[in-house]
Amino acid sequence: MSNFIAYLKTKSFRNNLIAAIGTVIGILLIAFFSLRYYTKHGEGLNVPELKGLPLAQAVSKLEDLGLRYEIDSVYVMDKPPGIVTDQDPDANTFVKGNRTIYLTINTAQAPNVKFPDIENKSLREAQAILESYRLKLGDTTYKPDVAKDVVLEAYFGGQLIRSGEVLPTGSRINLTLGDGRGAEDIELPNLEGFTIDEAKFALRGSMLTLGTITWEGPVTDSATAIVVTQFPLVADTLVKVKIGTPVNITLSNKPKN
Repeated sequence: MSNFIAYLKTKSFRNNLIAAIGTVIGILLIAFFSLRYYTKHGEGLNVPELKGLPLAQAVSKLEDLGLRYEIDSVYVMDKPPGIVTDQDPDANTFVKGNRTIYLTINTAQAPNVKFPDIENKSLREAQAILESYRLKLGDTTYKPDVAKDVVLEAYFGGQLIRSGEVLPTGSRINLTLGDGRGAEDIELPNLEGFTIDEAKFALRGSMLTLGTITWEGPVTDSATAIVVTQFPLVADTLVKVKIGTPVNITLSNKPKN
């Protein structure tokens, strides 16, 4: 142990230690500068802004800078074809020379899409579905129907369309919706001979309401009583009334004919 300590104090040990440290430092410096040279540290290019440029102009800029490129396409409504819509990396990104820049351009041909099922959907729901299929909501018109703002029919180019039919992306779809009122005039049912339950059922099916109820003669059994008269009256010809019109009835326990 004493000999080892004595060796540490010798000039020979100090020289060997200095040589070893210098060797390590030299190796680190060589590795550092070699790596900088290999990666061309401090040398590079800023990616130009290419979005919105015609493809030919964008390619010319990249070629002038010595950058490679790859092109993909997408259809964007309301934008001219051949325009760069996206790029990767983004503008002003620092890259090495010969880097590949990925461009997305707007194609001239709209892809086709199958028309979705929007019948009996609410207007809000139908609009969301159309947008998800990259279709546009066009004009809306109304016609009598008990369902309010519910899609009854869809049209493209003046033609009725059904789900599954193929349309170009971006097509405008016109919708016919229910007005929530139904037909303005409907046929008045003839209730004579109906029990009160049968009369209520018939009126409900015709979207009419039961008005006042009167009785003719003694009441022995209200469940079997039948309608003997009604107002409005039903004539030999068809009678039209407004939806929701109340119909007054007179009941009697006389037997049905």
